[in-house]
Amino acid sequence: AIEAALRDLLVSDPVYWRTEQKKNLLERLEKLQAQQAALKLRVLASAGDIAEETGDKDASGWMRAELLVDKGAARSQVKLAAGVAKYGLVAAGLAEGVVSENKARVITAALDAIENDPVASAEDLVLAEKLLVDYASRLTANELRVVGKRILREIDPVRFEDAEARALLAEEERAQQRTALRVWDNHDGTIGFDGVLPTSVGMRFKRLVEAYAQPRKQHLLDKGAPLPPWERLMGQGFVRLLETIDPASLPRHGGDATTINVVISLEELRKGLGIATLGYDETNGTVISAAEARRMACNATIIPWVLGGDSEVLDAGRDSRLFQPIQRKALRLQHKCCQAEGCDVPPEWCDAHHLDPWAAGGKTNLNDGALL
Repeated sequence: AIEAALRDLLVSDPVYWRTEQKKNLLERLEKLQAQQAALKLRVLASAGDIAEETGDKDASGWMRAELLVDKGAARSQVKLAAGVAKYGLVAAGLAEGVVSENKARVITAALDAIENDPVASAEDLVLAEKLLVDYASRLTANELRVVGKRILREIDPVRFEDAEARALLAEEERAQQRTALRVWDNHDGTIGFDGVLPTSVGMRFKRLVEAYAQPRKQHLLDKGAPLPPWERLMGQGFVRLLETIDPASLPRHGGDATTINVVISLEELRKGLGIATLGYDETNGTVISAAEARRMACNATIIPWVLGGDSEVLDAGRDSRLFQPIQRKALRLQHKCCQAEGCDVPPEWCDAHHLDPWAAGGKTNLNDGALL
């Protein structure tokens, strides 16, 4: 009967429906989806015989083979089915259509955490379930997740305030441990990256990039033109954020303020089309167009190494014991990496040292310098 009713609805075109009809149907479908999930999860919770028949740990193996559901998604559904079976009010909320599948997932996760909390009692668990199911009728799944983390404090502020603070500290410590950034060259003119940030830093990062994305401002500049996809606007905003960082405020890196080096011959620079090296050479950097090199020179603090003559760069003699920043840059350009035998550490990670020790009369000249 359900399948027949769906077929009848699917042959009808919603374009011709009244607004109230659309709103009514969407509201009823939301409720029906929750009830359909309740039925599916109830069957999955008692699907041990399917696992026995197929020889799998649970029904997820059969779902992967027969229903072509990804195993991770199938196992997640089986896990949710077991969780809902434990909590009667959540199961009843699903069956009534007031708790969606996503909200049921959030509630069962919160209740499992309470069940494992040594401070919480069985009575706390029962009350928390009742409160969360009640909240589910008024909150989105994300809002419910936030409430779920502090539901014990709502039950008994005195008893659980310290516990919540400790849990929050533990979560922040775990976030620090999980913080990571991976960067790679796609070899197609782009650099790829992904990573994980603590929530506090991640939200700052998101707000900063959004400030530079400025979709409304761009819409005003190009009236009538469709806006680019949001992901592209965010990417362009991130580029602008990086290009406007003040190099003077950055930490010293390899004995010098962080800089971008562009190596280009005078002849290439003068061409309408030319190639420059971003970095010290193609091994420790990448190639860019001369046009991009000129654009960078307009809005970034860079050190341009224009190679066109035989002039030597900056020898300080005995005037200075330490190599000057511009000398270190010249050494990086010449040496490409650490000069110790068998070491290929990039130049940014090296310090400039005297081949003849300063104390023994060595000079702070390029010919007497080495990156180590």
